[in-house]
Amino acid sequence: MKESKAPSLGRTPAQKFFDKWQGLFYLIPWIIGFVVFKAIPFGQSLYYSFTDMDFFNGIHQYGIMNYVDAFSTPKITKALITTFKYSFITVPLKLVFALFIAYILNFKIACVNVFRTVYYIPSILGGSVAIAVLWKAVFRDDGLVNTLIRMLTFGHFQGPSWLSDPSYALWIICFLRIWQFGSAMVLFLAALKGVPADLYEAATIDGAGKWRQFFSITVPMITPIIFYNLVTQICQAFQEFNGPFIITNGGPRGSTTLISILVYNYAFKSNQMGMASALAWIMFVIVCILTIIAFTSQKKWVYYSDER
Repeated sequence: MKESKAPSLGRTPAQKFFDKWQGLFYLIPWIIGFVVFKAIPFGQSLYYSFTDMDFFNGIHQYGIMNYVDAFSTPKITKALITTFKYSFITVPLKLVFALFIAYILNFKIACVNVFRTVYYIPSILGGSVAIAVLWKAVFRDDGLVNTLIRMLTFGHFQGPSWLSDPSYALWIICFLRIWQFGSAMVLFLAALKGVPADLYEAATIDGAGKWRQFFSITVPMITPIIFYNLVTQICQAFQEFNGPFIITNGGPRGSTTLISILVYNYAFKSNQMGMASALAWIMFVIVCILTIIAFTSQKKWVYYSDER
């Protein structure tokens, strides 16, 4: 660490020590917070995952039984499959919608700032409990969607049970996540602003149409932002909890039970902290593997302007 250039004449050893390490002293509050609220819980969860930790009965057994049970219990394996389905549905669709809207809002149209604000608002509100409750009210049997269906068909057609039918429930949860594309849209919009205009001019002179320009110029130039959004959205999708928990509570018949809901149920309903920790670590490893795959594959499809 760089020493202070202040004159050391007449300064005590303690003052000289502080001058040398004062930057570290300023980091102490952050270090304490990181150790207490991040590092220690992180290590404890790993330790508990190899035990039968119970809030009331303590620990009586050690081993890998939680991990064996996690991959042999139908309820847990179904939740893992549902989590993968949820992630692989929401992440691509969310990125496609975000890029599509950002591409439209990149043009010079009237009231464009108003449209940008309107499209970004769901990202601010979408993760709240209130929006999840509102989403549940909209799609219940006598909710807004079915009411509109009855009105438009003059009462001759009744909409399906969106939240109590396994065929629809997961899609309703996915739509809530896709609806919150504003944050990704803002990043795409910033990336589109950075694409050099002379590339489009040269492509126009060569006779390239809008679609050819989009796939041959726009998409390659914004691949770093696509990659960033892909990684962050994967991490967020695997940690989704509020929507499925509030809207369907994992039902019907477990069709919307994500692994995060099982972590909550095992930890705070069944008091099985050992199994909950094991499931959390399984989810952590899965996210790490997908992230490593994404970083490994970026060499083949992500273009950085400073590369030759």
